[in-house]
Parts: sequence; C-alpha cells; structure tokens
Amino acid sequence: MTELDAIDLKILDEVQKDGRISVVELARRVNLTKTPCGERLRRLEREGVIKGYGARLNPSAIGAAHLAFVQVQLKSTTADALADFNAAVLKAREIQSCHMVAGGFDYLLKVRTADIAGYRETLGAVISKLPHVLQTHTYVVMEDVKDEIALPIPKARRAKTAP
Repeated sequence: MTELDAIDLKILDEVQKDGRISVVELARRVNLTKTPCGERLRRLEREGVIKGYGARLNPSAIGAAHLAFVQVQLKSTTADALADFNAAVLKAREIQSCHMVAGGFDYLLKVRTADIAGYRETLGAVISKLPHVLQTHTYVVMEDVKDEIALPIPKARRAKTAP
C-alpha cells in the first residue's frame, strides 16, 4: 500500500469534498505548485488510492427514495456458497451495498427502491432469489440522519511526513 504523507492526505481530503476541483485550486489549498500537485494526484489515482470520481445524486429526484437495510442469513457459508451469493449481488442494481458481517446473520444489504411496493417487488424477485438465502429481516429507514460517503482522513500527525 502507498505510504501517504501529510500533503497526500490534504489532497485526498480536498478531492473528497469536491471531485471537480481544478488542479490549480487544489494546489492552492494544499500549498503546492500546480505541477507537483498534479503529479501527486495522478500517482494517487494510478496507485488506486483514488478509485474514481462521480456525482452524488439525490435519491428522491431519481425515484429511489425508499431505503431499507436487509439482514441476510444463508443456508450455507461454504466458499462456493459465498462466491455464488457475492456474484449474484453484484448484478442486482437495487442493492446499493453489501457487507459480509460477523454475528447473528451473514450479510447486510443496503437496498434502494422507489417506494415500499417497489421494495416488496425487489424482495420477492431479487433478494429472495439470491443463491443460498435462508431468511431475511428488513429494516425500513424512516429518516436519514447521516449518510456520508466520504472516508475519514487521518490527522496529518499520524501520517508519514514527506521527505
């Protein structure tokens, strides 16, 4: 994994806030000139620290306002069963995220649909048809209090300093 210094962390923090920031403005904010800032940014992209850029959409505006979390328990947790389940989840557009967890169930899904009727349809046509599903428990979100996608950037004092 790439060693990140304090300037790299500042760049990552700024790019998370605004993925459309110009290199000139980014350089100003992190106290570098344009060329070394651009080189660092390209290195962070090339090395996979920055995985990509995208727009954050308003779920209500695109007909995906209904949010539910679904606990999934599998019939089997063999390597093949897990691989089958994972492959099927990757194809399901309504499943926004999927996490294998430790505890009383195997996976936690974040599912977005237009409304409760859309969720019921997705539950029957998609989620219950995922391979090796034994049972599910659904938790409907009533209000988004916090739903961040930005990662917490460590404090510079904890990062390796630039040479």
